[in-house]
Amino acid sequence: MTATRLVVIGGDAAGMSAASQARRLKGPDELSIVAFERGHFTSYSACGIPYWVGGDVERRDDLIARTPEEHRERAIDLRTRTEVTEIDVAGRRVRAVDRESGETYWTGFDKLVIATGARPVRPALPGMDAAGVHGVQTLDDGQALLDSLDRATGRRAVVVGAGYIGVEMAEAMLKRGFEVTVLNRGEQPMATLDPDMGALVHDAMDGLGITTVNGAAVTKILTGPDGRVSAVATDAGTYPADVVVLGIGVAPETALAGAAGLPLGPHGGLLTDLSMRVVGHDNIWAGGDCVEVLDLVAGRTRHIALGTHANKHGQIIGSNVGGGYGTFPGVVGTAVSKVCDLEIARTGLREKDARAVGLRYVTATIESTGRAGYYPGARPMTVKMLAEYRTGRLLGVQIVGRDGAAKRVDIAAVALTAGMTVDQMTALDLGYAPPFSPVWDPILVAARKASAAVRAAGTA
Repeated sequence: MTATRLVVIGGDAAGMSAASQARRLKGPDELSIVAFERGHFTSYSACGIPYWVGGDVERRDDLIARTPEEHRERAIDLRTRTEVTEIDVAGRRVRAVDRESGETYWTGFDKLVIATGARPVRPALPGMDAAGVHGVQTLDDGQALLDSLDRATGRRAVVVGAGYIGVEMAEAMLKRGFEVTVLNRGEQPMATLDPDMGALVHDAMDGLGITTVNGAAVTKILTGPDGRVSAVATDAGTYPADVVVLGIGVAPETALAGAAGLPLGPHGGLLTDLSMRVVGHDNIWAGGDCVEVLDLVAGRTRHIALGTHANKHGQIIGSNVGGGYGTFPGVVGTAVSKVCDLEIARTGLREKDARAVGLRYVTATIESTGRAGYYPGARPMTVKMLAEYRTGRLLGVQIVGRDGAAKRVDIAAVALTAGMTVDQMTALDLGYAPPFSPVWDPILVAARKASAAVRAAGTA
């Protein structure tokens, strides 16, 4: 009996999780697995790159969960430095090129997994390819940035973008001893928060010595006689720079899939069903940062690039390919980050998200502490909660604070997934002891205030 051939495009979280799970369920005699990865590394934490650059993580290899050699030992034919350049859907084959030798060849498949990830947004502006301008998407990118920091003659870093990557890289540059300026084209840093909560992040960054310039759209990168970056020009002014880090965000890497005629959603990501099978194609699956997923609160698809989702996608795909069964129902949009000791968290909808899908809502914002106020080390925390008008259904939560503030968002994530109302949340039996929480946890305080706002709006 000829073994079924599984081809995997992409050797990071989703791709290799799928390959590994399929291998657990079927041996090499039943399922042969070929995986293509255009880079040098597999199964690594891209989310950890800012902490490696900043020195919190000592070695690059600490970010690698499983090496190519370890995958090969499990009977997975993993081909690194090999890029898939074409998918022939009708012919059930992919064309690949060996980046080292230049050799090009076709490989057939019975089942295909697309896990091409996301690409960093890099505007087509003058000077963007200059020496000293860096993205931070891969381990190779992180190493190139560290090498560039060693070559920099000055200590001025400009970070373009103030989202998760931007604020994390601002912290990394600060820890490396650089004078840091963050250029943000938005109203406030962290556009994943409402502007009033983003303002708290801005204030904290200023207090840490990070200069944040809002409403600053980059127009060009200026270079010196040696061709290396010397400044960043914006419509709000010019800022000297010895190194530039791009933290503008990412977009689904779906050029290959799109060229093959596979269905893409409104955000450019591949569309799949609950089993992560590409819509309309029985033998093709997709997962990770290249797909769109259902937002369980808004009822629409969205693109969220997170390793947590990618690993779940891979497990589900691998189970389905290997003869088991699994589904991915969707997300509520939970994310956490930090800049130095300031913790930032969100889940569910922002105000503009709620308006975009036609939801009426009320908001409640409270200030509390992460421990009992009398307990040593109690520090402030701000919680903002959105609830649906009249029904009181929880729509979203945002948290900015210190001392364990961010992980409280997980309570809200569970409540969102369960479809709870803010009134129901007030009765949640949360853990209490003075070192961990006030008698009324900040989440419960926010829920009480939001519940009161719902009642007041209903009688207005």
